[in-house]
Amino acid sequence: MFTGIVQEIGEIKECDETASGKNIHISTTSSFTKNLQDGASVSVNGVCLTVVDIRENQYQVTAVQETLQKSNLGKLKLGDFINLERAMKMNGRLDGHIVQGHVDQIGKCTRIENKGGSWMFEFEYDSDQGNITIEKGSITINGVSLTVVNSEINSFSVAIIPYTYKPVSYTHLTL
Repeated sequence: MFTGIVQEIGEIKECDETASGKNIHISTTSSFTKNLQDGASVSVNGVCLTVVDIRENQYQVTAVQETLQKSNLGKLKLGDFINLERAMKMNGRLDGHIVQGHVDQIGKCTRIENKGGSWMFEFEYDSDQGNITIEKGSITINGVSLTVVNSEINSFSVAIIPYTYKPVSYTHLTL
């Protein structure tokens, strides 16, 4: 379980295709990596993955084919930056929302509107997959916990405050 509050930005150092998925090697600061152990859960762009190997400031996770199809992890390449969060502690403060890290699908940002200090992001998704959004409900986009502002059949909007906003590529996002 996670909170959707990004703790670290990692960098993809290596991606190895395997018969069953992809091994992803992630570089982070030493303080993030040193607190990991083999078998730990980490949110990678909102996807719950298991740490399978740790070496200095890098660790490896493995994503199976279903995860690669339903998330943007299949599109990751060398040098890409990703949002990271360690699993939450049950005895700590719960900021954000409760996030499982079980991803539904990839969405696409269709519009970003500057609202004079905040931003409104509009996303489209495939409603044929049976997923829905609920106005004022929680959604996690690339591991960032947000609140749905406007919910439609195959689209929704979220408001982003300056603290959360960072200009990155918003074409294929994990929802």
